[in-house]
Amino acid sequence: MASVTFENATRVYPGSDHPAVDKLNLEIADGEFLVLVGPSGCGKSTSLRMLAGLEDVNAGRIYIGDRDVTDVQPKNRDIAMVFQNYALYPHMTVRDNMGFALKIAGEPKAEIKKRVDEAAKILDLEPYLERKPKALSGGQRQRVAMGRAIVRKPQVFLMDEPLSNLDAKLRVQTRTQIASLQRSLGVTTVYVTHDQTEALTMGDRIAVMKDGLLQQVGTPREMYDEPANKFVAGFIGSPAMNLATFTIDGTNAHLGGAVVPLSAATLAAITPEDDGKVVIGFRPEGLRVIDNNATTGIPIVIDLVEELGSDAYVYGHLEGTGEDRGIVEVGAQQIVVRVAPNSAPAAGSKMRVEIIEDQQHTFSAATGVRLPA
Repeated sequence: MASVTFENATRVYPGSDHPAVDKLNLEIADGEFLVLVGPSGCGKSTSLRMLAGLEDVNAGRIYIGDRDVTDVQPKNRDIAMVFQNYALYPHMTVRDNMGFALKIAGEPKAEIKKRVDEAAKILDLEPYLERKPKALSGGQRQRVAMGRAIVRKPQVFLMDEPLSNLDAKLRVQTRTQIASLQRSLGVTTVYVTHDQTEALTMGDRIAVMKDGLLQQVGTPREMYDEPANKFVAGFIGSPAMNLATFTIDGTNAHLGGAVVPLSAATLAAITPEDDGKVVIGFRPEGLRVIDNNATTGIPIVIDLVEELGSDAYVYGHLEGTGEDRGIVEVGAQQIVVRVAPNSAPAAGSKMRVEIIEDQQHTFSAATGVRLPA
């Protein structure tokens, strides 16, 4: 096992004048489970492939432990990769698929059998060792791909969206198995996904990327509670954080009928480039319902109510902005409020909410960077 270090690692594809990954600096500790997350085209898979040796590094260095592997062939990097499409050999049994890399490496048959049997026991694959991939379910094939990586006993596991081909229920089940397995094995793991729910539930730390640039690295709780900028705030969390651009008037921020007080620290951080505006964010659970006759807070016209058993979500739009639209810049132009089950007003009615103390997030309108609360 070993740590992984990206040192100003850059990848520019031929014919492009914009880096797919731009000066990535990232340290992954020995035994850590790090999730690279971001929208399509952000550079997360390219970063993983650079670490695997499948993409050239045009500038910067990559280290596994203390060893510079920037120009080392993939087969000599001591990594094992799990792909999105499993990449199993259809004509081979599960046992042969799992042991194939060891066979190519010239390991003794007894050692191959021992390692395959150990991995099969860990992954609950013992009844399927003599089957071929076509006789397995999607979840079982995914576990075979994991087993093939485990038997190699690499220094680093690399996983490129391994759950994308599974149905929703199986995806939830398998992600808990992967996270538990990684912790029991203690192997340094870099996991790529576009699903921020996977990132929040699986990783020791999360690294969020956008347009080839690293936006923020931190624990799931840090990313959720203190997003570094407007992009991370809108990307991490489901439902997404509500975000809106407000106009500053004295010590308050206004948008349509909404009035939100601003702290002295926030006001002091506003610059001329912000042009008298500020972006305010608040999560669905960061709001509470107040009296409809109040003069502060955020008035909402309710469009839809989702009852989820233990929770309910109100989807609405801000009252008093032209066609009563326009508060939310992320997602479906809506404000989302989490309320107690069976307590939400009916669609078409109105409610007023306010942001709970310490639940307000403010960002620069000019740069998107987080401002002090």
